[in-house]
Amino acid sequence: MALTQRLKKRNRSDSAVTGSQLDEQQQAANVHNEIQEDVKDTLEDLKGKQKELEKRKDGRRFYTTRRFLFPLGLLLGILVGVVLIHPNDFSDFQTHLALLMDEFDITIPEFSPLEFPLMNFTRVEMEWQRLWKNIPEPWKLNNNGLEFTVGEKIAAKGLSAKYPVVLVPGIISTGLESWSTSLEYRPFFRKKLWGGFSMISQVTFNRDKWIAALMLDPVTGLDPPGVKVRAAEGIDAASSFIQGYWLWSKIVENLAVVGYDTNNLHLAPYDWRLSFYNLEERDGYFSKLRATIEGFVARENRKVVLSAHSMGSTYFLKWVESPLHGKGGPDWVENHIEAFITIAGTHLVRLAKAMSAFLSGEMKDTVQINPAGAYVLERFFSRKERQKLFRSWAGSASMWIKGGDDVWGNVTFAPDDRANATHSHGPLIAFRASSPALDGDSDLYNMTSGPAGTWILERTPTTFQKMLASNYSFGLERDVEKLKANNLDFTKWTNPLEIQLPNAPSMKIYCVYGHGKDTERSYWYTQQNYEYDEIQPDSPVALCAEDDPAHEGNCTSPRPPLDMPMYRATYIDAEYTDEAIDPPVINGVKMGEGDGTVSLLSLGAMCVEGWKRERWNPAGIKVTTVELPHNPVATIPRGGGTTSDHVDILGATGLNEIILQVATGAGDEVKDSFVSNIREYAKRVKWD
Repeated sequence: MALTQRLKKRNRSDSAVTGSQLDEQQQAANVHNEIQEDVKDTLEDLKGKQKELEKRKDGRRFYTTRRFLFPLGLLLGILVGVVLIHPNDFSDFQTHLALLMDEFDITIPEFSPLEFPLMNFTRVEMEWQRLWKNIPEPWKLNNNGLEFTVGEKIAAKGLSAKYPVVLVPGIISTGLESWSTSLEYRPFFRKKLWGGFSMISQVTFNRDKWIAALMLDPVTGLDPPGVKVRAAEGIDAASSFIQGYWLWSKIVENLAVVGYDTNNLHLAPYDWRLSFYNLEERDGYFSKLRATIEGFVARENRKVVLSAHSMGSTYFLKWVESPLHGKGGPDWVENHIEAFITIAGTHLVRLAKAMSAFLSGEMKDTVQINPAGAYVLERFFSRKERQKLFRSWAGSASMWIKGGDDVWGNVTFAPDDRANATHSHGPLIAFRASSPALDGDSDLYNMTSGPAGTWILERTPTTFQKMLASNYSFGLERDVEKLKANNLDFTKWTNPLEIQLPNAPSMKIYCVYGHGKDTERSYWYTQQNYEYDEIQPDSPVALCAEDDPAHEGNCTSPRPPLDMPMYRATYIDAEYTDEAIDPPVINGVKMGEGDGTVSLLSLGAMCVEGWKRERWNPAGIKVTTVELPHNPVATIPRGGGTTSDHVDILGATGLNEIILQVATGAGDEVKDSFVSNIREYAKRVKWD
């Protein structure tokens, strides 16, 4: 606007000057002065607009500015970290700090506590201890506010320790530490590679070495050359995964209240990566467990209560009876085991979670994270790396699906289909009609558990297939004579459908598990281009995305090599979500009933129906089933005492009460309790 006005003035001035016949020099001087005035006016206009913008900026709420939000986020992060710190961690903190400084060659001069009091954590620890005692229990994020209360309740009834107790952790619960002395792994010596903050450090700063250390030899199923990883020992081996994330600690605390300690309580940690056969061959695990139980019986003159979580199964009970293995004889279990408590037992399979992990390195937890999280996961720990790691762990393969279609259903029916279901759980792996997987591939169809198991195995390395065949069996045996013969075959001992329970008529079995949390039951899958397996040499026509770090080494081809006809990229169809149907589909995962990890049929069908039949329970062992409803308290981390999540159930009030009742001799008070339709579902299974 100012420039327009100046131009008009200039035109009028030019006419006046011409009329006066000023010389050219005077005209130039006038033009120069007017241009300067124009520039000055323009600068003033810009300054005015700048002030206006500053006023608008100043008018924003302070709490919406980065100057406020960034320090707030930093403060909240520090507060969360501080709340998770237990007072006992301060002594460890100095050690971790020294190791971290040594890792990066950082040195600081020596100071006495008086000269540099901040390096002396003694006073800090004392003050934190005092503060910690004044924090209300529900707000300690690494507790659930129920520490020792169940034990106090049982003790108030006049009950105390009676039977020695042995606790068997589930898969991935036991901490693993490095005993490798080779030069490349020597920095890890006696450090936890699984569990604890040491694991987080190794994953963050030494990811490739960490993966290599935890991976087993694909042929032998044992340690690779130069690597030695072993299970941690003692009760602490599975009390907590990391500080602030408890596992067995709640149960140990409550048992301690009624008189248990290391003289009558034993936690039996193991290297869960190994097959059960290799556990004995390499570590003598079952021999040690037998010796521990026999020692308890001899010293206490009482039989033992054996409590196992998740994968901890009937394998030991068959091993110890076998004349070819444990050589304990047919009466060993009867003479040594008072009760067997299975907690969230994966009796028939961990189902979809295990199967999908072996097929594509995926599960609900990986496909239902947000895109940013998925990108970070793929860059940091890719699907290919997850596949390779899962397939080397023969222990987790024991949770392969058992019983086939007779247990899990056909293309139109599954025993656990609800009455109002719009589609069936029967197809374990399904493909949408519009899926790219069906383009030109007539061999694909919606597969039930039997064909799906074969289809998945065809897409795994031959080493994995051989490992599975030489260690496990997944059928359903109805012939009594064959069941008796299977009692001598170690490949059958992880499958309750192919063996009989021990000859122990006085032993009691308690099946305790949760219900009420959506659980992955089956999947919608899709396929993409054919790809070369990483162990194969690249074909001249292979297309490799070498310039993309996220897909480094990922070579694909329009068709597979002649000797590898089955390597087509297969993924969960994460784009497919339909929560309006029953069962709902979320990111390609078909949800069913269970405890959030294990399907309801796997948790309860053997307990309420299979083991009620003489064919699989010839001694007539009493089996009591208790379902705990999943009713977490939103304000308490991990749900408090009313959760029944697959892992968090270890801190549930109901489970702790049952374990203490059985251990103190009041097991008769535990009665069947159901919150699901498991009895109805189990009757639909084709047992006969």
